[in-house]
Amino acid sequence: MDTRLTMLTQWVRDLPGFDQATPEPVSGDASFRRYFRVSGNPHGTGAQPYIVMDAPPEHEDCHPFVAIAHHWRSLDIAVPDIVHEDLTRGFLLLEDFGDALMLGALNHTNADQLYGAAMDELVRIQQADDAPDYPLPAYDIALLDREMALFPDWLLTQQLGLTLSNGERALLDTTFAFLRESALAQPNVAVHRDYHSRNLLVRAGTTRPGVIDFQDAVRGPVTYDLVSLLKDCYIRWPEERIDQWTDHFRVLSAEAGLHKADRDTFRQWLELMGMQRHLKAAGIFARLAIRDGKTGFLKDVPRTVGYLVEASSRQAALRHFHEWLTDTVVPPIEQQIGPVETFGQ
Repeated sequence: MDTRLTMLTQWVRDLPGFDQATPEPVSGDASFRRYFRVSGNPHGTGAQPYIVMDAPPEHEDCHPFVAIAHHWRSLDIAVPDIVHEDLTRGFLLLEDFGDALMLGALNHTNADQLYGAAMDELVRIQQADDAPDYPLPAYDIALLDREMALFPDWLLTQQLGLTLSNGERALLDTTFAFLRESALAQPNVAVHRDYHSRNLLVRAGTTRPGVIDFQDAVRGPVTYDLVSLLKDCYIRWPEERIDQWTDHFRVLSAEAGLHKADRDTFRQWLELMGMQRHLKAAGIFARLAIRDGKTGFLKDVPRTVGYLVEASSRQAALRHFHEWLTDTVVPPIEQQIGPVETFGQ
């Protein structure tokens, strides 16, 4: 019996205008959170759909989500309104942004428009100051290192079954240090930390995307969310289009006063930040499969590692890492999961 769902249903039905509500599953995500859609009439203006978030308190802390949502919404960032909240039990009733993920809407014809709107929204996020009751944590050395360690700990050793030599671990340490130094050298902004096509919703009546899944936001490198968006783990674009969008955002964010980088510097920041992001993501996909039984995420590993192969091929300082990645890591991925695509070499 799903006791959480029983509790959630009773909680919703006790809210004004929701006495007949029957939660219908919408989705889960890569955490313990679940989402349900309910219909209600809290304002006496007719029934409308809402989203209920179920975040078990023993696994998920709703306080960051609530604090960031209230603050970002006050800054005109397109995050959902929180209609009711019960932080003790981990239930939130949210504005419903619909089901039209940007990922499903994207095509070669509308990509410029959709990415343009997403980049406009990202500048609003990056300009955000901290909420008075919740200063964003720093994207510091410890967090950067902990994320990159997911790659050897979960993908290489546990998923692929590789045994790393001391020399290989030293190579990874050197590579991680190089990526860490670049990340820490960038100007700091508010970072959503998972800003991509599965966390942006295309909404009727507005060109602005709805932004979700922002509870892990930090204060960190200016290119982090941009590379999450443009070098998305779930969809790939030709290098020429990524270059165009990157330079568009570089100008946009510079005009907003967020950095003073020239084109080459900004591109280098993006390349190296992307490597840190993709090391983390590839490790997380393996962890989701092994620890949580969410094996569907494994299909995104070859695309994610493909980005690593491409980016490292363009860095003279990472030549040894690139060769090792190509010779040692790519073959077992292709044997166990699927072909690693590389477009930009």
